[in-house]
Amino acid sequence: MVTDPIADFLTRIRNAQMAGHRIVDIPASNLKKKMTEILYDKGYILKYKFEEDNKQGIIKIALKYDVNTKVPAIRGLERVSRPGLRQYAKPTEIKRVQNGLGIAILSTSKGVMTDKEAKTNNIGGEVLCHIY
Repeated sequence: MVTDPIADFLTRIRNAQMAGHRIVDIPASNLKKKMTEILYDKGYILKYKFEEDNKQGIIKIALKYDVNTKVPAIRGLERVSRPGLRQYAKPTEIKRVQNGLGIAILSTSKGVMTDKEAKTNNIGGEVLCHIY
């Protein structure tokens, strides 16, 4: 049993990129599915597929690399809020990630969204992670 499934999600992606893998399998949940969709929409991953099995399902993520240099599209993944210390932010307190080059994923009352979407909707929430 994993005590922090979001940290496990980020760690699996980080480890797969460091090993140079093209595809990574992650146990599915609704939160991880939404985070995967955000990563795809923002161009950090090539594609993804949700597969059903007898248990909770699997998310297959195709990682994105630079064609010439083989450098991953995701430079860094940081867990911000964790089970031991939750980090919440009001819309005015949401900080930019890497001077606006990265994104923060927030869990809000309107669902999971990026920091820019939360600011435009004037919604605060729990800052789950930073991706750049």
